[in-house]
Amino acid sequence: MKFFALASLASVAIATKTPPSSLDTANPDSIRDVAGTLAFDAMKYYSGNTSSVPKDLGDLQDPYYWWVAGALWGVMLDYYHLTGDYSYNDVVIQALLGPTNLGTGKDYMPAEHADEEGNDDLFFWGSAVLSAAERNFPQPNKDLPSWLDISINVFNELAGRWNTTACGGGLLWQIYPSNPNGMTYKNSVSNGGFFQLAARLARITGDNKYLDWALKIWDWSWEVGFIDHRNYHVYDGASVEDNCQKTTYHSFTYTSGIYLYGAAVLANYTEKPEWVDRSKRLLEGTDWFFSPFPNATNVMYEAACETVNTCNDDMSTFKGYLSRFMYLSIQMQPALKEHVHAHLLPSAKAAVQTCTGGKSGRECGMRWYNSGFDGNPGLGQQMCALEAVQGLLLSDAPAPLKGDDVKVVRSTDWAAMKKNESKIQSTPTSSSETSSATAAQPTKSEDAASLPRVDLVLASVSIGSVLMFLGWA
Repeated sequence: MKFFALASLASVAIATKTPPSSLDTANPDSIRDVAGTLAFDAMKYYSGNTSSVPKDLGDLQDPYYWWVAGALWGVMLDYYHLTGDYSYNDVVIQALLGPTNLGTGKDYMPAEHADEEGNDDLFFWGSAVLSAAERNFPQPNKDLPSWLDISINVFNELAGRWNTTACGGGLLWQIYPSNPNGMTYKNSVSNGGFFQLAARLARITGDNKYLDWALKIWDWSWEVGFIDHRNYHVYDGASVEDNCQKTTYHSFTYTSGIYLYGAAVLANYTEKPEWVDRSKRLLEGTDWFFSPFPNATNVMYEAACETVNTCNDDMSTFKGYLSRFMYLSIQMQPALKEHVHAHLLPSAKAAVQTCTGGKSGRECGMRWYNSGFDGNPGLGQQMCALEAVQGLLLSDAPAPLKGDDVKVVRSTDWAAMKKNESKIQSTPTSSSETSSATAAQPTKSEDAASLPRVDLVLASVSIGSVLMFLGWA
């Protein structure tokens, strides 16, 4: 684990020079530097790769649940994709392929975390590996499935739980009867996550069985009342005990973001005007998560809990996912860009102004409208600020791949890949190209290169480059 520690020292050297509050949103170098600081401070909450307890690998310490770990790895995949900084990539791979996370079925259904896993949790791990597939992120272990195949395994787990006993369909919140509260509740995050995975799998593979599922999930969500027919707000869920007749009208940022990106992907993939309209309406529906006060115009907040100080540690992470999926929706539907930037640019600026707390003097707060640190730090606060900031670099990043452009990459020679990155042009995402893409089939295809197993992957970190950076060599 010394290798990770050395890489972190390099990050410290950068981070101490770049307080988040110094962000210049017009300067890509400033955005990257601030993102580097925020990423380093987020990763300080992770110690699973130094623990002697196998279950800790890839997981977070209390008070954070296992699903937040999966979400963190999604954030860090975004970080590399948007900034090109590969400091944490080996740790991300180790976490995503760790046996106590991946499980014996290679579907993120590990027995070690059965006591805390629900269908919504499964989405965050599945979304992370699908993002890895969409970006040709290396999967160095030839004994394990590709990122795409793992994401399909996750999808199949969810599809097998489609429940028609009550409410005419939908996923229950929980998986196991040992988590009884969620066995009588169907929620929008579980079903929205399933919807988004289906949409993205349809696009990346060209297989319309995933499109059929996406349409089925959307229609059910619409008919059961999870999506407001007038303003496109996404509500929390409903109880099966009354056949989902009474919607729970709480609404959280991340569920709107999850459905939004799924709809934007379908607009890109199908080229149908109804999905263009739905993605536009869902984006407009997120407006109620902005501008909590007249002096905080277009600043994001968690409306259900922030202003009354009832957000828990889970909720502290939610804004980051809305930021991520709003930004990503631009790549699927460029017409959304103006609306997204009108809201996320002020939010990013406000977010970093809260990052002045803690011993480091740069820990981020929860309330972005607070014009300073609010005394409420945490991993979620770091993740949210990071996603809001790094998404500003999206216009220079390649769009999600599809068809024959999706490869199984084994090499983790990050420096070489970064050198070659400038030669690779971004993949167009215009709807005119979508229908002609050749499907990327879920198969153990020929490797692009062959490198060591993931249990050895941390040893491949270049010590020399870190020492040279620090002036020790």
